[in-house]
Amino acid sequence: MAITTGIVLAAGEGTRLRPLTVNRPKTMLPAADRPILEHVLDVLVECGIERLCLVVGYRRERVQEYFGHSYRGVPITYVHQRKQLGSAHALGTAADAVEGPVLVLNGDRVIEERIVGDVLDGFDGDPTLAVLEHLTPSEYGAVRIEGERLTEFVEKPNSDDFRLINAGVYAFDSSVFDAIDRTPRHEGELTLPDVIEALMHDGTVHAVTTDGLWVDATYPWDLLYLMRELLSRGLVSQPKVDAQVWVAESARVHPDATLQGPVVVGPDSEIGAGAVLGPNVAVGRNATVGANATLRDVLLDGDCRIEAGATLLDCVAGETATVGAGTVVPGGPGDVRVGDTVFENQRLGAVLADRVSVGGGVTFSPGTLVGAGVDIAPGVYATGTIADGTEVVR
Repeated sequence: MAITTGIVLAAGEGTRLRPLTVNRPKTMLPAADRPILEHVLDVLVECGIERLCLVVGYRRERVQEYFGHSYRGVPITYVHQRKQLGSAHALGTAADAVEGPVLVLNGDRVIEERIVGDVLDGFDGDPTLAVLEHLTPSEYGAVRIEGERLTEFVEKPNSDDFRLINAGVYAFDSSVFDAIDRTPRHEGELTLPDVIEALMHDGTVHAVTTDGLWVDATYPWDLLYLMRELLSRGLVSQPKVDAQVWVAESARVHPDATLQGPVVVGPDSEIGAGAVLGPNVAVGRNATVGANATLRDVLLDGDCRIEAGATLLDCVAGETATVGAGTVVPGGPGDVRVGDTVFENQRLGAVLADRVSVGGGVTFSPGTLVGAGVDIAPGVYATGTIADGTEVVR
């Protein structure tokens, strides 16, 4: 049974990625040289999807302004999930916007085409989902299968007895919307795993075993891992100029700069004399890297400015962030506090959220999170978590 409509769930905020999601949803965070959601839509287009339905919510204008009414010639319909009440609730909001069988997937995970292709090939009308092996199934929806039939589904199990997880790619016929309506909510939310369990009681749910790139950027340091994975596979949108080096035609790279691949440099960006980038560096649109700056394992979003002589290691910088001359982010490992939890020994030097301004000669301790709109004066030693809008002085 052919599926030509893809529904992408892109309404969530991504609270564990704060402060990077203060001004945009998780789906619009950078994955190497373009947003996560753009990678997702590329996969759907390459797999032959002819209609796209995006369920949007938190900061939805960022998605709609970026993609408009179509992507690569494929029309887009937007559905607004006004309250984020779970993934199945998000899917249910699209009921009146689509017809026939649908492919459903999350907009905040980067996956390879083969995962979507395997689900499309395996769909015969019964509910179908992709499953794959994962090293830490206890962090996701763990599953058991018999042949091609799903027999057990446990969300974040306490046991390590599982080896397969739900990959978050589904194929349904239109009856899924009836199943959503009759599935009870838990604590006010309704998730797709809840609906899958209800469908298992109704009959057969097919499980398609697959593999390939599957990266869920849950925490800020995951964006660096995602960048490395995409660069290693050459999954970037800029033209290749050398082995593992991709530079946009409108970018300006000084002849005395050094790019140690894998590196991607986005449109209208400028790399100064003596700058050393790489390995594992992604420079976003209209960014500037000054003379003699050193960047390794760094993700720069659009309109960033890194001034002369700065050194950045294991660093994520949001839109329009500015880093002063001679500033040092020495890299990880570091302890990072996300909410009430401290994650020890993470490979993260610092996160600088959107519109952060860092003066010259600043030094960061490993694992520092700098909130949106923070202003750090020259010569400061920055550490820990710095709240949005804070002014930090010596």
